[in-house]
Amino acid sequence: MLTRRTFVGSLAAAPFALHAASPKGLKIATMDLVFRMAGKPEAVAMAKKLNLAGVQVTLGRSTDGTTLPLEDKARQAAWLAASKEHGIPLNSTYIDMLHNDCLKDNSKAPMWVRKGIEITKNLGAPVLMMVFFGKCAVIPRAELDYTIGLCKELAAEAEKAGVILGFENTSNGADNLYAVDKVNSKAFKMWYDVGNSTFNGYDVPAEIRALGKDRICMFHFKDKGYLGEGQVKFPEILASIAAINFEGYANLETTNPSGDVEADTQRNIDYLKRLMA
Repeated sequence: MLTRRTFVGSLAAAPFALHAASPKGLKIATMDLVFRMAGKPEAVAMAKKLNLAGVQVTLGRSTDGTTLPLEDKARQAAWLAASKEHGIPLNSTYIDMLHNDCLKDNSKAPMWVRKGIEITKNLGAPVLMMVFFGKCAVIPRAELDYTIGLCKELAAEAEKAGVILGFENTSNGADNLYAVDKVNSKAFKMWYDVGNSTFNGYDVPAEIRALGKDRICMFHFKDKGYLGEGQVKFPEILASIAAINFEGYANLETTNPSGDVEADTQRNIDYLKRLMA
């Protein structure tokens, strides 16, 4: 395990070559939210049209306090059918109920995660993304440690189901390294959002290199506006992803500045393709 001091030192030592080899093992996919199709299997056809490599499925907010929309077997079947028809994998899920019921302080939150694990398994997706933002952030060490304890239990259940829990948050790289190493399970890894980390002032390329491929399960790619025209340093980020030999998905979480979902998404995809060529 790396200590916080070692982690910070590795940031200072990390080299940043803008023209490093592109990440050959990186596949560009998308959240269903990007198409304004949260929880809708129609997102798969759009992903196919845009030649994306996968779709992240939003599990939806509970309206009765006990069930998630994607627990419905018919909805699961519709997603699986769309995935099979278009040849696009469901690469992950997103448990958005954790924006409402925080894992750090709400007794119902572990139930949502357990339901999410089961749904994710049924959809054949490898990763369930858990979120820790705003009121649900785990910045203070006491909150992080408490959450780590819960995640150890949940990761044991996820491992049995063949699912990885993706830890997406606004914490810095050192705290994320600490969390992943403390949970110490192949079923618990960091979901690294390059936009959130940039907006919080972190050195994203350096953090990616310091965390390494074994602690990261997936990425979110976004910026404020079109990719390549905001604060997020995608050339350096892609170089860092290549440097750690990461193989897997980066899911778009992009916006639609023009209001044309398809055109704006294509513009972002084209930008990434140029960088990765």
